Amino acid sequence: MLQIGVVTILIPIAFFYFLRSYDKADNVMVPDLTQRKIPLIFNGMIIYLLLSNTITENILPELFYFLLGGLISTFILFILLFLKIKASIHQVGISSLTVFVGALSLHFEVNVIYSFSVLVILNGLIATSRLELKAHTYREILIGFFIGFLPQLVLTYFWL
Repeated sequence: MLQIGVVTILIPIAFFYFLRSYDKADNVMVPDLTQRKIPLIFNGMIIYLLLSNTITENILPELFYFLLGGLISTFILFILLFLKIKASIHQVGISSLTVFVGALSLHFEVNVIYSFSVLVILNGLIATSRLELKAHTYREILIGFFIGFLPQLVLTYFWL
């Protein structure tokens, strides 16, 4: 778990400050589409390394498919950049997590209705905050939601 924490939290934060020091990212929201390419590539590489070296399908199939869904979502976001389509990465993350927690509840037959409810509310709060900050439009929020939601939903078939 320590390795996963370092790879998914500390290294990306350090990488962001590296990008800031070389003027490759203006701020945390990265509003410019061209500035999103490098962080998305880096994120895809980190997830790929986790999937190939740390979290394999044999050890933790649930987490493996969750991260695989994250990798697919990252790839879709990257492709959309070339089509000049912006999507809310925040919404991608929270919608992915919501589907994953719901699927875990079904898989392990555990009632997590309160956790799931909090995640659904967080989906709305995050979408609202992104709109209030004028960081995204309704369309970008919906695109982000479905980019996170659909890969997770499809991949639950393989481990549920």
